[in-house]
Amino acid sequence: MEVINALGRRKTAVARVYLKSGNGSIVVNKRDFREYFPTGILQFVVEQPLALTGNVGTYDIKVNLAGGGINGQAEALSLAISRALIEINPEFRPVLKAKGLLRRDPRMVERKKPGQPKARKKFQFSKR
Repeated sequence: MEVINALGRRKTAVARVYLKSGNGSIVVNKRDFREYFPTGILQFVVEQPLALTGNVGTYDIKVNLAGGGINGQAEALSLAISRALIEINPEFRPVLKAKGLLRRDPRMVERKKPGQPKARKKFQFSKR
């Protein structure tokens, strides 16, 4: 089997995934994903597409992650893995879609406006 590429994004995080058949190792930025994502919740988020499709331990996944925070990176990686699995087998689509793993979360940080300390917050008004 050849290498399958996929891309996932969340906020400012970008995950590039390279998926090939193997023994189930997930390497994120040349580190094991359990070391990169120390909490169980983030590890669950990353493995969720594989677990739902019954592919845990089937594919070797190499990931390049850049930008954002650790939570955004985990969700970007989950989206990228889901997209790669659909490229391999289109029958996985209904299962992943039902769990919302194919939706690119569009929420981004609102930009800071001039004359204000943050995006919406205003400086305190002084009458005199």
